[in-house]
Amino acid sequence: MEHILNGAPVAQALQAQTAEMVGCLKEKGISPRLALVRIGEQPASVSYERGIRKGCETAGIEVGLTALPETVSQAEAEEALRRLSEDPAVHGILLFEPLPRSLNDAALRNAIAPEKDMDCAADLSMAGVYSGKALGFPPATPQAVMELLHYYKIPLEGKNATVIGRSLVVGKPLAMLLLSENATVTVCHSKTADLAAHTRAADIVIAAMGRQEALKGEMLGEGQVVIDVGIHRSEDGRLCGDVAFEEAEKKAAAITPVPGGVGRITTAVLLRHVALAAQKAAGN
Repeated sequence: MEHILNGAPVAQALQAQTAEMVGCLKEKGISPRLALVRIGEQPASVSYERGIRKGCETAGIEVGLTALPETVSQAEAEEALRRLSEDPAVHGILLFEPLPRSLNDAALRNAIAPEKDMDCAADLSMAGVYSGKALGFPPATPQAVMELLHYYKIPLEGKNATVIGRSLVVGKPLAMLLLSENATVTVCHSKTADLAAHTRAADIVIAAMGRQEALKGEMLGEGQVVIDVGIHRSEDGRLCGDVAFEEAEKKAAAITPVPGGVGRITTAVLLRHVALAAQKAAGN
């Protein structure tokens, strides 16, 4: 097992798989297409859009943008998402968040057809994650964690995995994905008593707590696999995660860096979802 679990080779492997899938689909006259929906001009969303466009170009996936003003009405935004959901030429939809406060974000997310929901925004997509049914696709970040574990051949069956964080975006769906591969999962959160007792006892620790370098080396055992999902900018301007990396690295058998770990994989996961959705739409 490698000590530093870099995300770049995982992303590259996924990108190669996706490009091969897209090539096979195009030979059959099917062009996978991703529809991006952005409301307003949030800098983070604009930056994310650029990264996705670059990935689509590399994979051969067509991409289109529906850009709506921040003043768009609820009805107009929902109608735009419904039109894309009903368009047979569109295989995937990605709605950028955060959304303006004037909008009902839950209603917008649920206007996306589950089979075209690339990042598990709709309730039915999330229900599929919990039921084990292929109603949609898992959220990109939890799936990126799973892809990293698979790539580095880290065994899950029978292992004790502690997930720190219970959000619908990462913690809860990640717990379900780990359970589906027969890991024994403990979910911890801000109200967990004696968090360190749970983290020290785990074989795999996944930090998705949203708190800068909150998981200290003293809270870990020897020889664990430590996955850091967090991303923060420290006071001195450096990027860091939820794990105090220098402390944790000394004890871990394997650990992800920040930056360069799980975050490198998420866009590759989204693009593979588009190719898979196109395959399903074609009956493959």
